[in-house]
Amino acid sequence: MQKKTPKVAWVTGASKGIGFALLRQLAKDGWLVAATARSTAKLSELKNDNLADFVHNFPCDITSAKDIKLTLNKIEKELGNINLAILNAGTHMPMSAEHFSVSTVRALFEINVMGTANCLEPLLKLFIKRKSGHIAIVSSLAGYRGLPSASAYGATKAALINMCEALKPELDQYGINIQLVNPGFVKTPLTDKNTFPMPFLMKPEDAAETIISGLQKNTFEISFPWKFALPMKILRIIPDRIFFILTKKIMGQ
Repeated sequence: MQKKTPKVAWVTGASKGIGFALLRQLAKDGWLVAATARSTAKLSELKNDNLADFVHNFPCDITSAKDIKLTLNKIEKELGNINLAILNAGTHMPMSAEHFSVSTVRALFEINVMGTANCLEPLLKLFIKRKSGHIAIVSSLAGYRGLPSASAYGATKAALINMCEALKPELDQYGINIQLVNPGFVKTPLTDKNTFPMPFLMKPEDAAETIISGLQKNTFEISFPWKFALPMKILRIIPDRIFFILTKKIMGQ
């Protein structure tokens, strides 16, 4: 019997948090995983789980469009055609109105939005040519509405949500499945910096399991946990007057 060729998944932001948990679960499920991050030192931990043979390091900075194109070509040359791309790389910098900074806004957009766009451009060219492919873009529930101290971060996530919504009907015509991932609070090195209460904080492993389960369903958005996602969805439709009363309470006013 001929051995079945494993499918290839590309995960960005793979060195920690959700990205690391995703690549570990995908490797356990038998995928060949191309792991992209600026630093892949943490990936050495996979040797302890006998998963190292399934994960291949492709270090790259997503803010460099040139490097991303070279990395994508290298992945396909060494592992084969990419079947699934999870564009997870991103960062968070809280910013109050008192400390509003153009440099912070620019830095977050460069990583969260332009970094994702740098990955999408060569990826879409490949997938459209093949008329197949699966893309998951990790945004956040924080992109639903503007929240205190997230005027820069939330704006980047709102941009990703809008981008995915715009691409969805066009990519459907080419047989390309694009899904939007909107997590709530997940325990990562980024959320460890938060000084405010984080309701329904999830472990990265639980988040990864939820995402992978959602990737197997025919739904556009994967939002979780539902106990947090539901009230956030309600915030999208309530009148502004009520919304701002609620956000002022968050600030303790």
